[in-house]
Amino acid sequence: MANQIVRGRRSGFAQVLTQAATRGPLHIIIIVICAIWIVPSLGLFVSSFRPANLISTTGWWRAFTTPFKFTLENYGHVLTQSNMGRSFFNSLLIAVPATVMPIMIAAFGAYAFAWMRFPGRNVLFLVVVGLLVVPLQMTLIPVLHFFVALHLTGTFPGIWLAHTAYGLPFAIYLLRSFIGELPGEMFESASLDGATHAQIFFRLVLPTSVPAISSLAIFQFMWVWNDLLIALIYLGGNPPVAPMTVTISNMVNSYGGDWQYLTSAAFISMILPLVVFFSLQKYFVRGILAGSVKG
Repeated sequence: MANQIVRGRRSGFAQVLTQAATRGPLHIIIIVICAIWIVPSLGLFVSSFRPANLISTTGWWRAFTTPFKFTLENYGHVLTQSNMGRSFFNSLLIAVPATVMPIMIAAFGAYAFAWMRFPGRNVLFLVVVGLLVVPLQMTLIPVLHFFVALHLTGTFPGIWLAHTAYGLPFAIYLLRSFIGELPGEMFESASLDGATHAQIFFRLVLPTSVPAISSLAIFQFMWVWNDLLIALIYLGGNPPVAPMTVTISNMVNSYGGDWQYLTSAAFISMILPLVVFFSLQKYFVRGILAGSVKG
């Protein structure tokens, strides 16, 4: 009996060593990747609290040597003299509708492509998926001419429509993959009970698709919030409607001065995306894997 216990302990210890040996390199790779991402962000964060003369003459790691010299001047300048408050509100006013609109439209489209029968359904879905490979830059001039004709340039509705159109192909593809894997028996039972497509969509599909919708909301919000190119093309640099990305890009003058304020402005712009990500992170992995595994 004692020998069996000793053998069991040895085998258990051997299994632990085997798992550590097989997973050890993977853990090291993950730690290295995290360090590659975190170290530059840490340097940017430390630099945002350093005086301009030290930023331009010494590395950010020298901030931890005595005497310590930290200041809130960079943040004070950004918040009081750079129109950052108005730009933050503009970014929020752009990002929220430009996130909700494509998700709602894509949810309707994904349900139609997954569970409704109509002529040309597969061809239309292939066209939508094919739009994923169309370079965004190819559409800027034609869409801009169209917006000029409709007087939508420099307006919030114009940028909402642009972000909605650019985000729809991926949104439909992702939600179609998830909704298409929902149990068919659920839809058959609802149809036998006399439920319409609208009732099935709002009472069954939307509640069960929360993981995919949440992960899509993270992607779309991050993309719209951090967008600079589309905002510059369709909104321009007009301060009343300029988002934070445009305001931050205008902070550096033509001679390359005052770039130290970019560090503080960058972290101010990161606050809301971090809140959105961490509040929805429990749905993130489930949404990313939507439709990848059956059963």
